[in-house]
Amino acid sequence: MKVLLIEDEKELSNSISDYLQNENYLCETVFDFVQAIEKINLYHYDCIIVDISLPDGSGLNLIRILKENKSETGIIIISARNSLDDKITGLEIGADDYLTKPFHLPELNARIKSIIRRRNFGGVNEISFNDIQVLPDQMEVSVKGQPLALTKKEYDLFVFFLANRDRVLTREAIAEHLWGDEMDMADSFDFIYTHIKNLRKKIIEKGGEDYIKTIYGMGYKFTDQ
Repeated sequence: MKVLLIEDEKELSNSISDYLQNENYLCETVFDFVQAIEKINLYHYDCIIVDISLPDGSGLNLIRILKENKSETGIIIISARNSLDDKITGLEIGADDYLTKPFHLPELNARIKSIIRRRNFGGVNEISFNDIQVLPDQMEVSVKGQPLALTKKEYDLFVFFLANRDRVLTREAIAEHLWGDEMDMADSFDFIYTHIKNLRKKIIEKGGEDYIKTIYGMGYKFTDQ
């Protein structure tokens, strides 16, 4: 899962980023309003964590911009100001949650997971698709009751497919989701073919169907149609 952290306190930003990366998120960080605008205009994120008070602008205005662009990204406000007015404003303009500093990092993690479950899978704790079951909080996948051993990238790819089933996903969209802005430095998509090949093989070896369809000239679709 890909997260953007917008926080100008660098020590806090590093602490949150390190924690989330240890929890297997792809976490990108920026420290001001201008950097944040560049990121949200270029990339898609599963969740954005934004401080209200930035040195060159307001986190609330970032939320307004996201909503004007009809973004489906989850949004969590973090703020040192325990202001009811700020909280109401943030939620009214489209934020999903509000955390007052200081907060415990496991609580932030739980809220991120809740938002992603709600936005991608209707809030359920277990995702089922024909003969496949996924426990997102445990990052566990099984096929016909048999555990599926996936690498982190394979798991992220699989959940990305599940969240977008029956939609064509371009190679560019897949690469951005798995590697974030590091993808700009890549000169080919060969590694995507490798991850998809391995994921497809592991599902079939457990007796599952081949749900990953290649749409030539466009990308891939996860479907049982």
